[in-house]
Amino acid sequence: MTASVVATIAFLVLGWAVISGALARHDITGPLIFSVFGYVLANPDWGPIPIDVEAASIHLLAEATLALVLFSDASRVNLTELRKDVSLPLRLLGGGLPLTLILGGLVAAFMFGEFTWALAGFVAAALAPTDAALSVQVINDERVPMRLRRGLNVESGLNDGIVTPIVTFTLAVAASQLGIVAESESFAAGAALRELGLGIVVGIAVGFVGAALISAASRRDWIAPGGRRLATLATAVGAFAIALAIDGNGFIAAFVAGIAFGATLDKSVVEVEQATQLSELGGELLALVVWFFFGATLVPIAFDYIDARVIGYALLSLTILRMLPVALAMSRSGLGRTDVIFLAWFGPRGLASVVFALLALEELGTDHEVVGQAVAVVALTVLLSVVLHGITAGPAGRRFVQTDSVEVGNSSRPRARPSGVQRRVVHPGSTNDA
Repeated sequence: MTASVVATIAFLVLGWAVISGALARHDITGPLIFSVFGYVLANPDWGPIPIDVEAASIHLLAEATLALVLFSDASRVNLTELRKDVSLPLRLLGGGLPLTLILGGLVAAFMFGEFTWALAGFVAAALAPTDAALSVQVINDERVPMRLRRGLNVESGLNDGIVTPIVTFTLAVAASQLGIVAESESFAAGAALRELGLGIVVGIAVGFVGAALISAASRRDWIAPGGRRLATLATAVGAFAIALAIDGNGFIAAFVAGIAFGATLDKSVVEVEQATQLSELGGELLALVVWFFFGATLVPIAFDYIDARVIGYALLSLTILRMLPVALAMSRSGLGRTDVIFLAWFGPRGLASVVFALLALEELGTDHEVVGQAVAVVALTVLLSVVLHGITAGPAGRRFVQTDSVEVGNSSRPRARPSGVQRRVVHPGSTNDA
C-alpha cells in the first residue's frame, strides 16, 4: 500500500471512531461507511487513490484479518453457556448450514449454466457464512431474547471456519476445471485435503502450546501487564503464519488454534475475554481496512458484471437460500414464527465472504469471464447485505419484547429474562461475532 492509501484509511478510522456511537444510533455501520469511501476514493475508473485488486499485500492483509477473527471467535465460545441451550446453534450449523450450501450450489448451477460445478459450489460456500458484526445492534440489544442472540452469535462465529475447507476445495477444483493449473481434479482435491490436514495439526499444536504457556506464566506471576494479550495475539498470528509456511490452510489453523486455545486456557487465572482483547481489536481495525478495499476493488467488479441473473441470485441468497434452510432446521424447535423469521433474516454476509472473493481472484485470476461473474455475485450479495441488514438491525431489535420465548406444548408464552445475563459489548463496526 502507498503512503496516500495508509493516510486516507487512518483519517477515515479516526473520523469513524469519534462519531461511531452517533452513527450507530442511526443504523449506519462501519462496513457501510468504509465500503462507500473505498468505492468513491479508490474506484479504478475515477478514484484519486490507486489500488491494485491483484496486489499481494491486499490479499495477505484480508486473509490475516479473517484469521484473527476466526481465532478470536473460536476462542471466545463459552462452552459452559452454550451447553445450556445448544439446540439452537446446533440446528443452525448442523441443519441450516448444509442445506444452505446444497441449495445455494444447485441454484447457482441452474442460473449460471456456464459455471463448473466447483465454481457453483464456491459461490454457495462463500455466501454461506454469516457476520453478526453487520447486525451488531441486534446482538447487543437486550430486548431480543438471549436464546436468539446467542444462537446468531455462535452461528456467525463458527460457520466461517466450517466452510473454509469447502471454499479451498472448490477453488482448487475450479482452477483445474478452468485450465488455470495443469493438475487433474483429483490432484487438486488431494492438495486441498492435505492443506486442511496440515492446518488442523498446526492449529491444535500452536493453540495448545500458546494457552499452556500463558496459563503457566500467569500461575507463577511471570507475565507482565499486557503480556497475556500480546501472547494471545502472537498465538493467533503464529498459527496462521506457520500453516502458510508449510503449505497448510492458514484459516483452518487459526480457527482450530482458537478452539484449542479456549479449551486449554486455565480460566481460574486468565480470563479469555481479557486475553483476546488485543487480537479482537486488531481484527476490528483491520476489518475496516478490508471493507475499504471491498468498496475499492470488489464493488466495481460487481457493477461491471451486473445483470438480471447476478441481481437475482444476490436477492435469493439473502432471502430464500438463507431463510428456507433456517426454517426447515428450526421445525419442531419450539420457536414461534416471529422468532424463526428473525433468525432467518439476520444472516448477514460480511467479512468472510469478502475474503473468499479476494481469494478467488488470487487463485483463479480475472482472465475468465465466469470467474468475474462468480466474484460479482458474491460482492453484490455482500453489498446488499451491508445496506439491508445494517438498516434493519436497529428497528428489528426495537420491536422485540424483552422476553424469551419458551415452549408450552405447541405454543409459546413470554418469560421474564433471567437475572445475571450480562450484555456483551461489541464496538460499532466490530467484526467479532462470537
